[in-house]
Amino acid sequence: MIRRLLIAITVLFLTVFLILPIVVVIVSAFAQGMATYWAAITEPEALDALQLTLTAAGVAVICNTIFGLAAAWMITNYAFRGKNLLITLIDLPFTVSPVISGLIFVLLFGGRSGIGRWLIDHGFKIIFATPGIILATCFVTFPFVARELIPLMQSQGNQEEEAAYMLGANGWQLFWRVTVPKIKWGILYGVVLAAGRAVGEFGAVSVVSGHIRGVTNTLPLHIEILYNEYQFSAAFAVATILLVFAIVTLVLKRYLEYRIERKVTPS
Repeated sequence: MIRRLLIAITVLFLTVFLILPIVVVIVSAFAQGMATYWAAITEPEALDALQLTLTAAGVAVICNTIFGLAAAWMITNYAFRGKNLLITLIDLPFTVSPVISGLIFVLLFGGRSGIGRWLIDHGFKIIFATPGIILATCFVTFPFVARELIPLMQSQGNQEEEAAYMLGANGWQLFWRVTVPKIKWGILYGVVLAAGRAVGEFGAVSVVSGHIRGVTNTLPLHIEILYNEYQFSAAFAVATILLVFAIVTLVLKRYLEYRIERKVTPS
C-alpha cells in the first residue's frame, strides 16, 4: 500500500509539473497551424534572439570551463589560505537571485557609475548590449563545471599525477595526459549543465539587456515579449526551441551520468 501510494504521488507530481506543461507548450505552439509555427520561429527577431542566446551560452561555457578547470585543479592539489572562502564564493550564484546579480552589474557598469561612464566614453558599452548579456550569463553559470570537477578530482586523488611527475612529466604533460583523461566525463557533464542553464537564463539577462528587439533580446526575453503582446501561438512556438534544448540537455546529462558511474565503479 505504501509503495503504491508513493508511486502514485510521484506520477501525479511528474504529470502536473512536467508532462502537462510540455503538452500545453506543444499543443499551443501548433494551435494555429504549421504555417504560423514556422513563421514564428523563422522571423528575423526570433533568429536574432536565437543567435544571441547561442553566442552568450557559448562564450559563458568556454569561460566557465577554463575557470572550473583552474579552480578545481588549485583546490584539489594545493593547500592555501582562503581555500574555504574560495569554495564558498564559487557557490555564490546558487544563493544570489539572478535579478539581484543583474542589478549589481547595472550599478557597476551602467552609465551612472564611474566605470560604466569611462567605458562608454571609450566606445565600449556593457549594459544594454551583448557584453552585458554575456557577463550576466557567465555569472549565473560559472559554478557548474567547478562544482562537478572538485568532488570528482578529490575522490580520484592525485596518485597518478605524482607517479607521472616522478617519471619526469612536466606540469603541462601532467594536466593534458593524466588529469584531463581522468576527468573528461566530469568536464562534459558540467559543460552540459552550464549550457542548459545559460540557454534558459531569464532574470539576470532581463535586467542587463534593456529588451531591445533584434539587438539584446535572448530567446526567453523574446518569448516574454510575444506573450505580453498576446501572440500566444508565436510565444509557444519559440518556446519549443527551448524545449528541444532542455530535452537534449536531459538526454546528454543522463548519458554522462552513466559514463561517470561506469568510470567510478567499473564492472
